[in-house]
Amino acid sequence: MLAVSGASGFRVTEAGSADGAAPHPDPRSTAVGAYLDYGPEGVERIAEMSRWLGGKELRVGHSYLPGDLWVNIEGSVDFLDAWAAWRQADPDRMFVLNTPMLERNEERVSDLAVRRRLLTGAAGLYDRHFRKLAERLVGLGVPDTVIVLGWEMNGTTYTHRCGPDPEAWKAYWRRIVTAMRSVPGQRFRFDFAPSRGRDAVPWTACYPGDDVVDIIGMDAYDQPPGENFDDQVNGEYGLRKHVDFAAEHGKPISYPEWGLFRNGDSAEYMRGMLAWMDLHPPVYQTITDYCPHGVWRCDRNPEASKIYRSFLRDENRPAPDPASFSPGPAPTEWCFPVSMGDWFTDWSRSRRICARL
Repeated sequence: MLAVSGASGFRVTEAGSADGAAPHPDPRSTAVGAYLDYGPEGVERIAEMSRWLGGKELRVGHSYLPGDLWVNIEGSVDFLDAWAAWRQADPDRMFVLNTPMLERNEERVSDLAVRRRLLTGAAGLYDRHFRKLAERLVGLGVPDTVIVLGWEMNGTTYTHRCGPDPEAWKAYWRRIVTAMRSVPGQRFRFDFAPSRGRDAVPWTACYPGDDVVDIIGMDAYDQPPGENFDDQVNGEYGLRKHVDFAAEHGKPISYPEWGLFRNGDSAEYMRGMLAWMDLHPPVYQTITDYCPHGVWRCDRNPEASKIYRSFLRDENRPAPDPASFSPGPAPTEWCFPVSMGDWFTDWSRSRRICARL
């Protein structure tokens, strides 16, 4: 990024906007929900959790397709009917569906086998499975489902991971999106959602392209042990990188999965995460509400639960404050004088041209 720096320290980028001056959306525009169960019990619990929150409307329903067999990834599972009925009952609701890219998704398949399957998918041999899923969702009346495709691809947990062959993974993602968008009546949004941090590979290396991504999400649990929230913001490929990367690509953000984890009942994490989402409002956020992550159905986290409940009920909710977060390391700059003729030299005597690296 090129910038002109004057004696005042004010910076203007090539896009013409002052650094740090961009207005933030209203955090109240964020659609809030929770992962409460993949099936009909999850649907029923939405109303129960809403009552626990003093009537706070939960607009997001979140479910997962099984990754065991292709027939289930195709959406043949009965529980989609219950989610479709819930979504259709209110036009302001949002249905989010995590969708595996490969079967045997949690069976610890070797890297070599993963690479072969990614190449097979990139060649189009799995397109039919995703067309069937798209047809199923359109037929159920939920053509605007948010598809969290191949989530946490930068790690090692799932067969649909990116690490064994990032180029094949990206090509395969493109095939899936193209196949699903080919179905008449669809209005899907595709959410690219890595886990926070570098993990096995940098998640930026897996990004398949702006034309096949609608939302850039992040799964952001409180881990590893001993890490404070500032580290989660400014660490390698952390929360700040997430919002900056999304802004560079002109995409909204989301947090499909977040919650407590390795550090127990952490009030610091809960306050930090809620404040961060107020400062950088996502399209939607869904906390994972079971132990050890949750705040409603998990009694291990009373302090975090109290903070979450108070915040969601808008009790003593502070205004978003950028100063509450460390800005992280300053960008490296290389500054140099430039001779561009007398007219430019006269204008730029107290200025330098700086390249931010």
